[in-house]
Amino acid sequence: MSFLAKLSSIKTRYEELAALMSQGGLNGEAFSKMSMEYAELAPVVEAWEALENAKAEQAELQTLMNDPEMKEIAREEFYALEAKIPEFERQIRMALIPRDEDDSKNVILEIRAGTGGDEAALFASDLFSMYRGYAALHGWKLEVLAASESDLGGYKEIVAEVSGKNVFSRLKYESGTHRVQRVPKTESGGRIHTSAATVAVLPEAQEVDVDIQDKDLRIDTYRSQGAGGQHVNTTDSAVRITHIPTGVVVEMQDERSQHKNKAKAMKMLATRIYDQQRAKLHEERAQDRRSQVGSGDRSERIRTYNFPQGRVSEHRITLTLYRLEEVMRGEALDEIIEALIAEDHAGALAAMDEN
Repeated sequence: MSFLAKLSSIKTRYEELAALMSQGGLNGEAFSKMSMEYAELAPVVEAWEALENAKAEQAELQTLMNDPEMKEIAREEFYALEAKIPEFERQIRMALIPRDEDDSKNVILEIRAGTGGDEAALFASDLFSMYRGYAALHGWKLEVLAASESDLGGYKEIVAEVSGKNVFSRLKYESGTHRVQRVPKTESGGRIHTSAATVAVLPEAQEVDVDIQDKDLRIDTYRSQGAGGQHVNTTDSAVRITHIPTGVVVEMQDERSQHKNKAKAMKMLATRIYDQQRAKLHEERAQDRRSQVGSGDRSERIRTYNFPQGRVSEHRITLTLYRLEEVMRGEALDEIIEALIAEDHAGALAAMDEN
């Protein structure tokens, strides 16, 4: 489909949705879906209409430029419009970038200590604090689902749900291996060590995303281990759920109630199965989007936090910020994420131009 044909098709659908919604008689769910689609198409249609209006006005001004009395004014307005047209065209192309259908979803955030022992666990705790601060700045809610602490107070692993508006659209760029260079608290000689933690950002699955049958589940209960007092250690409140077709296993023991642990485990299970499906789809599309930076590849080293130099290096786009403390508080993290989004959009536009 040509560029103009695609725009025409979008405008036709936009007008069709407007007509359907104005007629009434739709149930709440149908109206909601149409409203969302209408809102997504609006920027494309509005930018195209602005472009078409600008070109029509240019044609009129070109005629006026033949009038000796209007020539100078018409010429000035003509070239003022000429300067605006590339921006209208850019807006259209940006609006035509295929939207990730999961961008509006909440996420399950998983942070795990990697190489570096206790220092890696402390760094995992620092990353969690960074995302907690970032979530607060955006008005998102963060709830810890599970955590495994290290002896020095860090996290071997921590899993949280982050909910709010368009959470995945921004946090998806955080998946990968994060590396830290600093003098560990456990190091008396002042030597700089390198440690790492992995971050996984999974779009939270909805019921319609994954069909989980009871017959495909094996659910085991057992006594919780570790801290939590007498009650935790003497009741079978911990839950392990295995999804037999995919082999995905989720364990949950943080709650004292077996019912609550099961509910959390099912949420995480659905999300991890959905993530498997997304990963498979991404592999199929990888040939078309080699430049994509929001791929969610958790084996990739994406960023280094160098404390002695106060430096954060984003390796996917060779961006360096000397604002480490602000990044670790979540305050300057948007500067990195915005740059990653811009790079991702640039890659998508290049792919569109090639096609």
